Order: sequence, then structure tokens, then C-alpha cells
Amino acid sequence: MQHIEYIKNEEQILAIVISHKFNEKGIHFFTPDEFSQQLAYMNHPAGKIIEPHYHNPVERNVVYTQEVLVIKKGKLKVDFYDDKQIYLKSKVLEGGDIVLLASGGHGFEVLEDIEMVEIKQGPYKGDADKTRFIAKQN
Repeated sequence: MQHIEYIKNEEQILAIVISHKFNEKGIHFFTPDEFSQQLAYMNHPAGKIIEPHYHNPVERNVVYTQEVLVIKKGKLKVDFYDDKQIYLKSKVLEGGDIVLLASGGHGFEVLEDIEMVEIKQGPYKGDADKTRFIAKQN
């Protein structure tokens, strides 16, 4: 699919980026079924009916926090790291872009004043939720 980027370290998905330019009809899921955050894009015409529904209680075991950032406006550079804290690559996101941070490490630099929304699992555990590190180079 065009305008979708899977950022990987070997076969491990670190992130999925949906460009603001992505535009395909229907429903498109980008995440494997086992991810604790599911990311999909939906594009339906006026008049489409999505039947009323609710979600059944299903017990889930979430081990790693996965987060989604929705960039409303501005520019954000995202640095990606492997599980050994080694820098792999960077990607610049802009208004309308979405990224799912699935695994590995990540850091950010705001390149232009930014508005963004963060979505992740709870409950929030404060400092127990993350380990800060100094990046290592290859």
C-alpha cells in the first residue's frame, strides 16, 4: 500500500507510519492480530451504515505499552532505536500523519510548533512505564 511505512529491525516491527496522503476506500488494518493496539484506516461514502455495537469484555494480557501519535499540525522528528538502544533511523512526521510506536525505543525532536494526540493503554504507571536512555550509535 502506498503511503504506509513499516519501520523494522530485521523482522521486528518498531513502528507503522500512515502518511496524511494515504487515501484508499474501505477498511485497512495495518497491525498484526497479536498487537495490543490495533491500527486501522477507514474511508466510507456518505450513507454507509455501521451497525450499532458494543465491545464484549475480553481479558487481555498487555506486557509492552504501544502508543499512537496523531500529528494535528507541525513537524516532529522521530528517532527509532532497537531493543539494545542503538539508533536505527529517523522519520519526520507532519500534520495529518499517524505513527504507531510498537516496540524498540524512540525519541522525539519538535521541528515546528506541534499539536498532537497520544493514545496508549492504561492504566498509566508513571516512571515505571518507561526507561530513559542515552542513544548508542552502530
